Amino acid sequence: MSDVSAYRPTRAEIDTGAISRNVDRLRSLVAPAAFCAVVKGDGYGHGIVTAARAAKAGGAGWLGVALVEEAIALREAGIDGPILVLSEPAVPAWDELLRLDVDAMVYSDAAIEAAQVAAANAGSVAALHLKVDTGMHRVGCPPEDALGLARSIHTSAHTRLAGLASHFATADDPASLFPGIQLDRFRSVDAALVADGISGYLRHVANSAGAIAVPASRFELVRCGIACYGIAPSPELASRVELEPALRLVSAVSHVQRLGPGEPVSYGCRYVTTTDTTIATVPIGYADGLPRSLGLNGGYVLIAGRRLPVVGTVTMDQLMVEAGDHPVRRGDEVVLIGSQGTDTISANEVAGREGSIGYEIVTRLGPRVPRVVVGGAPAT
Repeated sequence: MSDVSAYRPTRAEIDTGAISRNVDRLRSLVAPAAFCAVVKGDGYGHGIVTAARAAKAGGAGWLGVALVEEAIALREAGIDGPILVLSEPAVPAWDELLRLDVDAMVYSDAAIEAAQVAAANAGSVAALHLKVDTGMHRVGCPPEDALGLARSIHTSAHTRLAGLASHFATADDPASLFPGIQLDRFRSVDAALVADGISGYLRHVANSAGAIAVPASRFELVRCGIACYGIAPSPELASRVELEPALRLVSAVSHVQRLGPGEPVSYGCRYVTTTDTTIATVPIGYADGLPRSLGLNGGYVLIAGRRLPVVGTVTMDQLMVEAGDHPVRRGDEVVLIGSQGTDTISANEVAGREGSIGYEIVTRLGPRVPRVVVGGAPAT
C-alpha cells in the first residue's frame, strides 16, 4: 500500500492512527452496542484493507461492505471476524459467502431461498440479516412483509436470523423528524417478531449520523461509515463528537508562469486574469477524482500555508492555481484536502462548494492517486 511510484507527487496520505482513534471514540459513544465499521467503497476512498485493519485496531468487532467482492478482498487479506454484506447478494454468490463465513442482508423470498439452497448443499447455515424499508425506499422489504420473511428464515434448518436492520434517510439533519418515524416503524416490526416467538437477532439501524445524533437508534449493533474516517456526516453534526480526518490529499507545484492582465486560463477560457499574477500548475485533475468545476466554484488549495484559489476549469490531469504576488516555486507542497500550517481544507468544505457531500469527494478519488499510509496503526 505504501510502496508507490515517486514519479508524480500526487498522493493521498492515510492516517491509520486517526481511523483507529475515531473508531475508539465512536465505540465509546454508542456503548454497549457492538460496532460495525463500514469499509465499502474501498474504505471510503482510504483503501479497504488498510481501513479494515485500522478499524479493527480501534476495536471494531464487525466490518460492513457493499459487495461480495469486497468481502472476498478482506478475507483474502487475512482479515477474520464478522463481515456483513449490506446489500442482497446475487444468487451465484451464496456458495462463496458460506465458504468465507460472511453474513448478508436479505429482503426478498428469492434471496432467502437461494441462501437456503446453497446452505443445504454445503451442509451449513447461512446467517441472514433481514432489512426492512422503513421509509428510505432504496432497498428493504415492506414492514408488512417482514414477519413472513423472518419466519421463513427462522424456521429453516439452513438459515439463521442473525439481524433485523433498517437505514436512516435523514439522520444527518438534526431538525428532521423522519428518523423518529422510521424508528417507530422498525420497533413495530421488531415487536411483531418477538410476539411470534422469534428472537436472538441483532437489531441495527444507526449509521454514522444516527449513532451520533439519534441515541434511541443505538440498538445491539451500530454501523458507522464516514465518521470512522474523521468526516462528519453533515456540517451540522461536526461538533457532536471529536473526529480526526484520516485523509490528506497532496500534490506539488509542477509549473510556474507569470501572466499579465487579460490572459485566459484553461479550457473554455472561463477564467481571465485581471492583473499581473502568478499561475501555478498542479498535477492532479478530474481523472483522479477531483470535480472539473472546482476552479469555477470557488475552490482553494493550500501552498506555503496560504489559501490560494483554483482558477479555470480543472483538466483531466492538472489544475491551475492563482498565487498573485506570493512566491511559489516548483516542488512546493500543495494540499487539496487536509491541513497545512494553521489552515485546513476539509472534504466537507470541498463538497459544499460543489453542492455535494464529503462522502463523494473522498470515495471518488481514483486509483491513479496512490494511498500512502502514515500514522502508525497496522496497515499491512
